[in-house]
Amino acid sequence: MAVAAPAEIHPTAHVEPGATIGEGCRIGPFCLIGAAVTLGPGVEVKSHAVVTGDTTIGEGTAIFPFATIGEVPQDLKFRGEKTALVIGARNRIREHVTINLGTEGGGGVTRIGDDCLLMAGSHVAHDCQIGNRVILVNNAALAGHCVLEDEVIVGGLSGVHQFVRIGRGAMIGAVTMVTADVIPHGLVQGPRGALDGLNLVGLKRRGAARGEIAALRDLLDALSRGAFRETARARAKAGSDGALVREVLDFILGPSDRSFLTPR
Repeated sequence: MAVAAPAEIHPTAHVEPGATIGEGCRIGPFCLIGAAVTLGPGVEVKSHAVVTGDTTIGEGTAIFPFATIGEVPQDLKFRGEKTALVIGARNRIREHVTINLGTEGGGGVTRIGDDCLLMAGSHVAHDCQIGNRVILVNNAALAGHCVLEDEVIVGGLSGVHQFVRIGRGAMIGAVTMVTADVIPHGLVQGPRGALDGLNLVGLKRRGAARGEIAALRDLLDALSRGAFRETARARAKAGSDGALVREVLDFILGPSDRSFLTPR
């Protein structure tokens, strides 16, 4: 075990030999830190949390009581292969959150960016790739291989189907099942999720210009009247209407054969 001074480790915590504990870390009562875990500077692991597996956690991240981080995937194909979990800096991982290692078939790494908030009871399955400033509200669950780009919000009690991509700045409402890809800045609502417009609140908070929002609305209207990929291909060929429209077109024409959530 390598411990950088000063670090605070409660006497009842169990830190296995081989773990790397960064400067200024705090490990609370009855925690378990596995042998292959690396905690960056200033990481706090509060009481009764488990961090195990080949897990790296970035500077200033806080893990709250009863979270289980880096356990083996809930995947019957997993055979104990060496895989990893990489979590970035300044994340807030609240009570009872579960985050699993990757699988060999999914690339081997589950990854979470910086400045995310994973609220109580949320779940990140194997091989998910999560960007920066993502919020998972209480009891939201991501199945394996999901991709969430920066600044996505997933509402409470919502579920995201395996292999789904959710574009930057999209908003998923509460109690929503997401079974297909979601375009950047989209708004998805309803028990069987459907694209219900744009995440206008998020766009305005991020300073999107009125003209850019109008161009996105025009694109969404065109997409709602035709096949997504064919319409996007035609719009891309005709020339862009600004950075946000190009972002959505690039997402639709990206390397995926999944369908997209469409307007009602």
